[in-house]
Amino acid sequence: MTLFDNLNKILIQGDSWKTILGGLWVTIQISLFALILGTVLGSLVCLLRTRKNPVAKGIAAVYIAVLRGTPVLMLLLLLYYGVFARAGFPPVAVAVITFALNVSAHIAELLRSALEAADKGQNEAARTLGFSAWSAFRLVTLPQVLRIAKPVYQSTIVNLIQWTSVVGYVTITDLTRVINNTASRTMQPLLTISIGMLIYLALSYIVFGIFALSDKLKKRGGGVS
Repeated sequence: MTLFDNLNKILIQGDSWKTILGGLWVTIQISLFALILGTVLGSLVCLLRTRKNPVAKGIAAVYIAVLRGTPVLMLLLLLYYGVFARAGFPPVAVAVITFALNVSAHIAELLRSALEAADKGQNEAARTLGFSAWSAFRLVTLPQVLRIAKPVYQSTIVNLIQWTSVVGYVTITDLTRVINNTASRTMQPLLTISIGMLIYLALSYIVFGIFALSDKLKKRGGGVS
């Protein structure tokens, strides 16, 4: 059997491409919603982590330590079969919550590190010139934080997409599970899994491309990336 015949068997016969696209869409949905929720939650945790209140700071530190140190698959199984088992939550919703919690801990620590790396002298200068604390943060500190955090943040997005490959353990038919099922059905594991890897690789480079495009647009608009 030729390579073309194998590709036809994997991607075309029985409208397999539609099934693969369906699994890809599930992966994208989980990743996108988890990223949005995780970014918001991570920003709030970072805010607590940088407070002078020792209680708030301690709670945030424990939150980050536990979620960063817990395998995301174990957290997914705990929430799906334990916490939300009787609540009737859809598996996809549980997956979004799981990955949002996990990524929020990484984002909180990322933002805290970026805040510490930002030039505090510029903020103090802005305050001296009459800026309010909020205006100085928004106009001076925040752009620095975003610039410092951007490279690691885009890597966090790529990692999140890769982490979602375990959702098949809670009956979600994502891209990885579709690829696995297709490999079993066609008896072509090497070629089928290679196709799956290429799709994940393409998603990663799409993320990097979006960030690169945003940098170019800012430079053309006279902004600072």
